[in-house]
Amino acid sequence: MSVGFTLVQLRYFVIAAECGSMTAAADKLRIAQSAVSSAVTNLEHELRVQLFIRHRARGLTVTSAGERLLHQARDLLARAREVESEARGSGGSLTGPVTIGCFVTLAPYYLPALFAACNSRYPGVELNVVEAETEHLHRSLRAGGIDFALTYDLSTPAETDLRRETIDQAPAHVIVPAGHRLADRAAVDLAELAPDPMVLLDLPYSRDYFRALVAASGAEPDVRYRSQSYETVRSLVAQGLGYSILNQRPRTSETYGGGEVVALDLHGQRPPLEVTITVVDGVRQTARAQAVMELLRATCRG
Repeated sequence: MSVGFTLVQLRYFVIAAECGSMTAAADKLRIAQSAVSSAVTNLEHELRVQLFIRHRARGLTVTSAGERLLHQARDLLARAREVESEARGSGGSLTGPVTIGCFVTLAPYYLPALFAACNSRYPGVELNVVEAETEHLHRSLRAGGIDFALTYDLSTPAETDLRRETIDQAPAHVIVPAGHRLADRAAVDLAELAPDPMVLLDLPYSRDYFRALVAASGAEPDVRYRSQSYETVRSLVAQGLGYSILNQRPRTSETYGGGEVVALDLHGQRPPLEVTITVVDGVRQTARAQAVMELLRATCRG
């Protein structure tokens, strides 16, 4: 069965979609704009769908059909690069880029070991990282901007297009300043901290999770301070401005500012947050992305 479109047409289509205009795509490809326009037009004719809405002087808008093709085209082009590599005799050693999306607070705990393992095992693989909150990572996955995401499972049930694999668990714990009345305890109940102000790690999904933990103890969280920075939260607590709830535990109790916090376990059976590898369901990963994901699993297994 013959195929009427070419890989070149798919490549020009993908770059035009990413650039948002034929002119910008032509500049990136260093070819004439007419070549890009002709390739995309011929691709639309062959597939019998409209891939872009063309706006005079305002670039391109990808249609719903174009969005569907964009995922498939990226996947097919990645497969083609692997075939080319194998044909040239380099299939035994993985090379090329892998872009990882990582939830901002997880990056210091998982990425250094992953980078070291990848550098040792697959020196030809170039790791790139996008650090962001969960919603941004999910958008990047759907747009094909990242190969997979390392994040907490704080998603909504409606996100059925994403597939998650749990690779680690992160129980919640409390931090209080050194010298706090409860600092010498091994574990506390959140209700015991009701009189204290709370310092909230104010990230989407995370903030609701932390508030729910306090509410489950029967107390109402008195949020006085907020920050989207994990280390800023620790530093505020170290200054005696309140307590906080976190999931990842640094190996040091000292903060960037020189203060000190004490980590306390929580009483009760609270399920830990699951750390997951998230991908778009149905999208086949490149061999190098699969290899990097397996290294990530191995680093979590210890």
